[in-house]
Amino acid sequence: MELCSEEAVKRVWQGAIPLQIHLHESEVTSLPPPPPVLVLGPRIGYLPLLVPLIKAHFSSSLPPGNDTIWFDYRGLPLKWYIPTGVLFDLLCAEPERPWNLTVHFRGHAGEILAPCEGEDSVERSYINSLKEAAYIINGNCKNVMNMSQADRVDLWQSLLRGNMDGYLNISSKLKLGPVRDDCLMRTSSSLAQHQQANAEPESVGSGRQCRIPVRLYVRSAGESLDDLEDAPTVDSWERVSYINRPYEFRKDEGNYITLKHAMKCLLPEIFGDESLFGDYDSMIRKEPKDSISEDSEIINASKSSQAEEISSRKQSEVHSPKKAKVKLIRVQGIELDMNIPFFWVVNNLKNPEYFLHICVFVGLSSEPKSR
Repeated sequence: MELCSEEAVKRVWQGAIPLQIHLHESEVTSLPPPPPVLVLGPRIGYLPLLVPLIKAHFSSSLPPGNDTIWFDYRGLPLKWYIPTGVLFDLLCAEPERPWNLTVHFRGHAGEILAPCEGEDSVERSYINSLKEAAYIINGNCKNVMNMSQADRVDLWQSLLRGNMDGYLNISSKLKLGPVRDDCLMRTSSSLAQHQQANAEPESVGSGRQCRIPVRLYVRSAGESLDDLEDAPTVDSWERVSYINRPYEFRKDEGNYITLKHAMKCLLPEIFGDESLFGDYDSMIRKEPKDSISEDSEIINASKSSQAEEISSRKQSEVHSPKKAKVKLIRVQGIELDMNIPFFWVVNNLKNPEYFLHICVFVGLSSEPKSR
């Protein structure tokens, strides 16, 4: 299996979710009520970046006042700094197309959501995540901190426009990958040709083990779940365990490290017992779900207000008196074969801020009583 697949990465960048966005009924000031707006939300994008288009559609129906824009899905306020594709994968166990969301321009859910001040807030959140990823991979984020203003602007604009080639040309200067099949870092591959112009005598990370930035989202899919359509609705973020847990590649006796092996290391509290996978492998659908500084400064950057607001549960909270059984693992809308090499998943399915986002659905069943 090749290190990086341009086709796979291109599909990630082109992946989009059809959204049908409704104006909340309490904010409708016109008759008849405005129809919902239909828009494609890029998987690697963020909901607030769609606001200019959405506001233009609903502008004639809005009440007077200052905008405090936020979205909800079935009453759950949506975390605006989580990529749109991750929100969809996490909250729609059985994908809903179009995805019906509600937009609010008033009455911000301040007790749940950090305020978003438009594109600037999203850009700051993205750069903070990029710094955090660089710190995990290299032990510092100097390359991100030392980016020229022109490169930073071009990097963000490339992401906004979905310009993959432009993004890779600039991000290659950060020396954050890709990961080699022998679990070390290198800069040579067909996809990484953009890096040649900026190559140094020795690629960053060569000759040492590497750490991968991973964000895990674990939610319960209910008890005795046979059909994903029957999965309970997530009505509170307290029902989702949000876990930042870097994965460190270590050579395993000459074998490829598979996704299953990586998940057992990342979530030993759930994946430590082989039997907990149940018949997951046989449940996998084969087609994709979608088209698809300084140390103190670094640490402060990684503890952004967004990361603090998502109250990551303590490890003990992942444990349950009931036995967890893996029902679904989804990355970029795809249910992957658990035996796929993990380096391929990392190189091809990570988001532009260099985090690999993994959604895990677990079913809970009562432990049999001992006699």
